[in-house]
Parts: sequence; C-alpha cells; structure tokens
Amino acid sequence: MAKQVAQLKYLRIAPRKVRAVAGLMKGLSAQEAEAQLLHERRRPAKALLKLLRSAMANAKHTKNLSTEKLYVESIRIDQGPMLKRSLPRARGMATPIQKKMSHVMLVLDERENATPPRFTILTPKKTKLPPEERKRKPASTLTERETRERESSAKKERPGFLRRVFSRKSTAGT
Repeated sequence: MAKQVAQLKYLRIAPRKVRAVAGLMKGLSAQEAEAQLLHERRRPAKALLKLLRSAMANAKHTKNLSTEKLYVESIRIDQGPMLKRSLPRARGMATPIQKKMSHVMLVLDERENATPPRFTILTPKKTKLPPEERKRKPASTLTERETRERESSAKKERPGFLRRVFSRKSTAGT
C-alpha cells in the first residue's frame, strides 16, 4: 500500500488548538474527514482542510491512488518556533506573550476494503466570464447600502429633543 505524506509548516495557530481539530479526522476516510472539516467552525479547520485536499490531489496525480480508498492513517502536530512578544502592563511592567506556530504532518493511506462513500462533496465550478462582463464597475457608483447609510446620516444632523434636554453630565453650574 502506498502512503501519501503532506506537511504544513509554520502554521500560525498554537499546536494545542490544532490538535483539538485534528483529532476529529483520525481514522476517517479522506472524504469523511473533508466533510467533517467543512462543517467545523474553529480556525484550524480551514488550514487542515487545505492540507487534506492537497494530499488527496497529490495522491491522485503522482501515485495514481483512488481518492475513494484513501483514509487518514495519522496526523501529527508538532510545535514550531515561537514569536516572543510582550504586553505592556501596569507600573511599567511587561508580560511576555508567546505566539506559537505548528508543524502538521498528515499521512494518507489506501484501504483495500474501502466502503463506498456515503455522500459526495460538491465543489463549485469556476466559470470564466466574457471580457465585457469582466470589466470593473466605475468607483463612483454607490451600492444600495451606501446610499441608505448616507441618507440616514443626513437625517441625524441634530440630536433629538431628549438628547438635547437630558445630557449624561449635569450642566447646572454653567
């Protein structure tokens, strides 16, 4: 069985956070792992999804492996270098901040007794527009939202009666 290894280095997310999302995809078929990551809201999911899709494409094109038979054999998240910064605090002191990075290593393998996929993931096809439609709109045209914002700001030139009479601070002394 041929294995496909993909690496992602210097991911600017802490390894602890990446491991929490990576644990979801261990042992799953590649397509199920992709579906799992598509529905995950946490930030590392986007980077892991990109890595998984890259590994699947490389396995298909370089090693002629079937994407239906691929599964996530292992995923390893190591800590990369840290950027050391400081946060100013009271009395002239500073608190150190460590901006951690991750190195991700994903290993895909092929299963002999692969089950058929439970679902298909649809990716939108890119279509090229004709040259006349590709031209940008002139910058002077305003969107509907911008015109509404300008109209509402024009109406609110003076504060209302209550704002004029009752202010937050007392002005009795002046």
